[in-house]
Amino acid sequence: MASAGRAGVGTNQEDVRRHNLGTVLGHVHRAGRLSRAELTARMGLNRSTIAGLVAELESLGLAEQAKPSGARLGAGRPSVDVKARTGAYVLAVDLRVDGLTVARVGLGGVVQSRATGPVPFGHDPVAIASSVVELMRLVVKDVEPGAALVGVGVGVPGIIRAEDGLVRLAPNLGWRDVPFAEILADRLGAIGVPVLGNDADLGALAEHLRGAGVGVEDLIYLSGEVGVGAGVIVSGHKLEGAGGYAGEVGHMPFLPDGKLCHCGAYGCWETEIGAGAIALAIGCPPERVGALGEFLEGVHDAPPDLRLVGQHLGRGVAGLVNVLNPRVVVLGGYLRSLFPLVHEDVERELAVHALTAPRELVKVTLPGLGGDSVLHGAAELAFEPLLADPVGRLATACLDADAALSA
Repeated sequence: MASAGRAGVGTNQEDVRRHNLGTVLGHVHRAGRLSRAELTARMGLNRSTIAGLVAELESLGLAEQAKPSGARLGAGRPSVDVKARTGAYVLAVDLRVDGLTVARVGLGGVVQSRATGPVPFGHDPVAIASSVVELMRLVVKDVEPGAALVGVGVGVPGIIRAEDGLVRLAPNLGWRDVPFAEILADRLGAIGVPVLGNDADLGALAEHLRGAGVGVEDLIYLSGEVGVGAGVIVSGHKLEGAGGYAGEVGHMPFLPDGKLCHCGAYGCWETEIGAGAIALAIGCPPERVGALGEFLEGVHDAPPDLRLVGQHLGRGVAGLVNVLNPRVVVLGGYLRSLFPLVHEDVERELAVHALTAPRELVKVTLPGLGGDSVLHGAAELAFEPLLADPVGRLATACLDADAALSA
């Protein structure tokens, strides 16, 4: 019995050590650079324990110590800094209706390389998976020798079943119950199974950790592409719903006798504020919707039809403010280019339709990460296993992604 007890303690101690190792790495990853004193304060551990954990991360190629860059905490010499290293990276994919972006992202959220391409005609999932792999090959060509690929994250404009990456519904891609994670995994081979997430959820995650929502515990990220979705952070946690499908605000009933939506219903909010509505309002040809951002940049005075889109945006945001009481609403996708042109219309509708108390607390703003919110969110999703168990994840990482993708 005594021997069994000691074995159990040893196992628990190892679990605690690995947990602490991942927690230290998580702090450094999100901040990019922290002093050992700051890590000690954040984690409530003694200095020698922090020093040991940092030394282990150094030996794994995940962190390095550097000369102090900030003010010292308390008396004595300034504490040594700890910063992320490029010993591990992920591949992040932003799959949109009208384009693909793949990036190699290192610890600390640094985009090391990126490639973009069109989405294959017809949105065939097998063809899209092949296109994603081709772009991946481009971004891993100059990977530092010995660097470990520790995950692949993919943002998809649809409803994702988290446990297996099944895309239950992506109406603007024409997908229903498509096993895209499995399809892409077949082409990734030794790299392993990718993790899929809803694009708006990933945008919210990235803006919360690195963008306009840093330090904000209640946030909505509106992804305004061909369709419209919302990622919602409540009290610092993602709002998921019973099946993980929360946030499909683009399909809120908005106009009883409105336009036909890709989902099959009439009058959804996204039919009034999505890319189609914006393009129609400024005379952008349907075949050029992929360049809608460029068209919007050429607009200096919003025409009446575009201002109406702004009014619909403001009225819908007012409803979300009344229901969810966020501190920040971040407008992503094409809404990022639309908002500067119609912000007065948006604010006017908010003033009319949002209740005074939650309206006084909210700020409507642009993404702090520009057009890369979803891409960074996909990277954060892919990094999660490494941050949970650095040693375990590195043991199964891919050390030659170029060869794996070419196999």
